Amino acid sequence: MKRQLTIITLLLFITVAAHAQDLLKGSVVDGTNTRMSNIFVRNLTNNQMSLTDKNGNFAIRAAAGHLLTFTSPTYITDTLYVTDLRPKRIKMVSESISLNEVNISARRLAFDPQTDYRQVYEKAKVYPLSPSSWFGREAKNARRLKRYFKHEVQEREIDQVFTAAYVSSIVPLKGSELNDFMTLYRPSYDFIKGNTERTVALYINDSYKKYMALPPAERKLERLSQ
Repeated sequence: MKRQLTIITLLLFITVAAHAQDLLKGSVVDGTNTRMSNIFVRNLTNNQMSLTDKNGNFAIRAAAGHLLTFTSPTYITDTLYVTDLRPKRIKMVSESISLNEVNISARRLAFDPQTDYRQVYEKAKVYPLSPSSWFGREAKNARRLKRYFKHEVQEREIDQVFTAAYVSSIVPLKGSELNDFMTLYRPSYDFIKGNTERTVALYINDSYKKYMALPPAERKLERLSQ
């Protein structure tokens, strides 16, 4: 009996150790080494998903040989090939894009999270008789991912309307000036959904007048060194 208990204890220890070993942890920062929350982390090998927390930390099931991606709007997707499970520090690079040459909406249109990430929506459901669906870590993470996907869908809908080509057809801006203007006066999702093309054009015109009334220094956004 004593021997059986020893074997069971040893097996439990090995199982727990194995689970601990396949959890890859790390942090994500931007070009100024500021920690970034809500970065979408996906393991392309085992299809696990996670988000960084408010301190920029992440934890995801992984093993050597797995491929991970780190994604966030306005940042270049970073890819990590896992060689070991030591803590990782991921540095996201801001997209540098010539807005007068490339249409913003083209790079973010193909996105259907309810189809591509169906398992997230299943795990996010709350069942009255299932405490784990309310308080379980996996369910909580799924609900965070669901909120992230909702936000991303809304951002892409804004991109489809508020394009560089459309804005530059209304106001005489291009290059970095156009980039700064579009960042400073990016409309909300509710505004885009509740207004017509004509009122959006009026909004862009009014915003341009406000932009030109700013001191020159306030029209420029700080450029991050990479």
